[in-house]
Amino acid sequence: MSKFSRHFKTGALSLACVMGLTGPVLAEDVIRAVTAFPKQLAFSQSFLGFVDLVNERGEGVVRIDYIGGPEAVPQNQQMEAARRGVVDMHYGPASFHLGTMPEADAWVGSTVPAMTARENGGFDLMADAFADKLGVTLLAQIDSGIQFHIYTVNEPTIGEDGLPDLDGAKLRSQPIYKSFFESLSAVPVSVPVPDVYTGLERSTFDGAGWPIVAIQDLSWDKFLKYRIDPGFFNTDLAIVMNPDKWEGLSQESKDLITQVAVEYEKISYDKFQEVITSTDEKVQAEGMTVISLEGEARDKFLDAAYDSAWARMEAAGAENYQALRDAYYDR
Repeated sequence: MSKFSRHFKTGALSLACVMGLTGPVLAEDVIRAVTAFPKQLAFSQSFLGFVDLVNERGEGVVRIDYIGGPEAVPQNQQMEAARRGVVDMHYGPASFHLGTMPEADAWVGSTVPAMTARENGGFDLMADAFADKLGVTLLAQIDSGIQFHIYTVNEPTIGEDGLPDLDGAKLRSQPIYKSFFESLSAVPVSVPVPDVYTGLERSTFDGAGWPIVAIQDLSWDKFLKYRIDPGFFNTDLAIVMNPDKWEGLSQESKDLITQVAVEYEKISYDKFQEVITSTDEKVQAEGMTVISLEGEARDKFLDAAYDSAWARMEAAGAENYQALRDAYYDR
C-alpha cells in the first residue's frame, strides 16, 4: 500500500469516527510463529508458503510473523513455548512428543493423506489429543504423504528371504524408527540432525532413515549412495497454536486461518508429490542406487515398519487407539 493510500484510509476512518458513522477500528491480529527446522529446509519452506497465503488473504485482518527456527527457540522447547504463549504458533513433527502424546504414532503409521483424515474424523481425534496431552490447538497436518526411506553408505546385501541384511549396521535414527530398525537387526544411533553430516563424514554410522524430499537439502546424499524401497511411514507435521491466542483472535481471523489450513493440506500434499518425483530423478541421475524390494519381502518389510508404530501406540495405552487406526490405516 502506498503512503498516499495509507494517509487517505487513515483520514477517512478518522473523519467517519468523528461523524459517528462507524464503530471502533479493529486492530490486525498478529501471530508469532516458529518452526522446528531451519528456514532453508524444504519443510520450513512449505510452512512459509502457508504463512504467505494467510498473510495475503488476511491483509489488514490477521498476519503471521515468522520469527525463526531452532535458532530462535530450541527445537525441544518449541511445543512448550507454544503451550505457554511464549510464541503463538508452532510447526513441527508430532512424533517429537511421543512420550507425552502417543497418539502421534497415528500419523507416523498413517497410510492416508491429511485430506482423507479431515473427512473421516481422524483429524478431530488428533485435535483432541493435541489439546488434552500437549495443551495446544491443532490447526492442520500439512505436508502429509511423504514417506521415509532407509539410506546406506555401502550397498546392503539382500538375504535369501529378499530382505536387506542390516545386521549390526549403525543407522542414524529417531524414536519413530527405533523398534523397526531393531526388527531388521540394525543398531539405531541417536544423532541430532545438525550433526549427521559430520557423522557421515567420519563414518560414525552406516546409514540413516530420512524422508526422500529433504535428503539433498542437508547434502547427506554426498555419502548415502543407496536407498532401500519401498518407503514407509508418513510425515507427521503439525501446525498448532496457543489456545488462548487462538480464542483471542477475531472470528474473521479464525475463519480465514481455518480455511487456509484446510486448503493448504492439499496444496502442500500435491506440491510434495511433485518434489518427490523430481528429487528421485535427480538423486538417481547423480549416482544414487535404488534397491527395490519385491513381492513377499516387500510386504514383510512394510508390515514390520507399520506394525512397529501401531504396536508402540497401543502399548502406550493411547485413547481411541482403534478409532485412530480405523481412520488412518488402510493396509
